[in-house]
Amino acid sequence: MKYNLAIIGGGPAGYAAAERAGKKGLSVVIFEKKELGGVCLNEGCIPTKTLLYSAKVYDNSKSSEKYGITNTGTSFDLKAIIRRKDKVVRKLVGGVAVKMKYASAVVVKESACLTTRDAEGVHLMAGNAEYIAENVLICTGSEAVIPPIPGMDAVSNTILTNREILELEELPESLVIIGGGVIGMEFASFYNSLGVKVTVIEMLEKILGEMDAELSAMLQESYQKKGVDIHLQAKVVEVKGNKIFYEKDGQRSELQAGKILMSVGRRAVTEGLGLETLGVELQKGGIKVDEQMRTNVPNLYAAGDVTGFSLLAHTAYREAEVVVNNLTGQKDTMRYGAIPSVVYTNPEFAGVGHTEKTAKAAGIDFKVAQLPMAYAGRFIAENEGGSGVCKVLVGARYGEILGVHMLGNPASEMIYGAAMAIENEMTLRELEEVVFPHPTVSEIFKETIFSF
Repeated sequence: MKYNLAIIGGGPAGYAAAERAGKKGLSVVIFEKKELGGVCLNEGCIPTKTLLYSAKVYDNSKSSEKYGITNTGTSFDLKAIIRRKDKVVRKLVGGVAVKMKYASAVVVKESACLTTRDAEGVHLMAGNAEYIAENVLICTGSEAVIPPIPGMDAVSNTILTNREILELEELPESLVIIGGGVIGMEFASFYNSLGVKVTVIEMLEKILGEMDAELSAMLQESYQKKGVDIHLQAKVVEVKGNKIFYEKDGQRSELQAGKILMSVGRRAVTEGLGLETLGVELQKGGIKVDEQMRTNVPNLYAAGDVTGFSLLAHTAYREAEVVVNNLTGQKDTMRYGAIPSVVYTNPEFAGVGHTEKTAKAAGIDFKVAQLPMAYAGRFIAENEGGSGVCKVLVGARYGEILGVHMLGNPASEMIYGAAMAIENEMTLRELEEVVFPHPTVSEIFKETIFSF
């Protein structure tokens, strides 16, 4: 059983690579011990966005009178919401399986381990069978980090990760979320919409990590007005049952929670792969790769969360494409300057490229312009009483687009245009000549550009 490409892991990087490689004529085997689609499809991106859309529909229903629509007796059925989430996941997992079939990729439902590398290729063991491949792509993804906090050494009925919380069919009396990153804020949004008392505890001075500070603060204020308590620069020091003890400003405080969501980050899954057997080099907990996604071992590649660099599904897709392109004679390199980040809260928050903080740290001379989303007629028409902002950063000398950050619906559907502009090093002048459809919320991008 010898293949051109063996892929360990069936998540976004894995199945994207299998599809692309199969269509280009490579013989492919893909190993996935659980379900095709990986964490993104089964425990992350897709199920959470399905839940969040149900919450958004519920929010819209409750505020329908703003749009002249009378709606009495609005309610929700959490079990039905969960069933729909499961249906969506099953459908998409099935879709990935169909893609593997069309790509003639052999799917093996086993974990695989590297054993040796010789003139024949790279040898792997999966179950009781040996496989040989000319090239191997490792994309085993990531897992939730459980920090060494006393009382939180294991997941319980009270302490949950993103995996367990997706299966709750009854609303908790209250929810305390440890970590104010993307995952934490999205679950805060979902449960807040359904009426649960939510508290977020974040160690840093702001929510949402490296995303634009000004817009992060605006989103935080929006959720605080909705009743979400957010404690910044606060450190959880102990958990006892359903009680959480945290320190802030030198004082120790206590919270009681119906459920606790652990959401402080993720780490690359590298154990059990036989990396040490081939001497694969690691870096910051992930597999070290170059701009072509090559490891230090010839014919061995890595993509997706397992590199520990950009833990986003769309990054993984592109990294997989880089691998396959280079294997099939198309020189390609991975670039990270225009990777969009999206938070699917209500309102949505999206950004790409430099923030003011990163531009200053890089010593870039830049200018900033921003406008309220209300400058776009479509936004006013569809967001009664809503607010938002579009911020654009450009180079001071040439006017090239450096970064774009949007708060307001539907930021997730517009940010790709900004990513294209940054990737192609477009300038203000060039974008001024692009015709945007009217009326659309996307026009806010062009309006902001004209405000420089």
